Amino acid sequence: MNTADKYLRETADYSAEDAKFMAMAIDLSIKNIDEGGGPFGAVIVRDGEVIATGTNRVVPNTDPTAHAEIIAIRKACAKLGTFQLTGCTIYSSCEPCPMCLSALYWAGVDRICYGNTKDDAKAINFDDSFIYDQLELNYADRSIRCEHFMRTEALEAFRKWAEREDKVCY
Repeated sequence: MNTADKYLRETADYSAEDAKFMAMAIDLSIKNIDEGGGPFGAVIVRDGEVIATGTNRVVPNTDPTAHAEIIAIRKACAKLGTFQLTGCTIYSSCEPCPMCLSALYWAGVDRICYGNTKDDAKAINFDDSFIYDQLELNYADRSIRCEHFMRTEALEAFRKWAEREDKVCY
């Protein structure tokens, strides 16, 4: 039995094509552990074609943003020459963290598919619940001090942007 067939039998809600791409993301996550990365993989697909893949490279790259989904988004956008991934589906070996989920919304993907859940990740010490908790707090109560000042001066960039006629909105 090939890997895609195994996953298709586990959940009937996914097509054979979905199972194939999810199996690819899972295989990337497993292989990445032996390559010094974390247990996460992602595959971005459009019209049945793999556009880009990514694996978690936080530790090897000394980059806290080097999550599998972020790397896949960067590669896909570079390949397609756009910052919008409309028409794309991401297959991630794990439910995206808050940063990755936000990036996927900004990128405009049509669909997010994942294998492991955030609770599965929490069980192996990849716990994002503190971020969700922090977002619910008032600024003064957050664990990272947030200070707001020089708004008047900062608004100059927004005024200049608003007046620009050739801007690309995103």
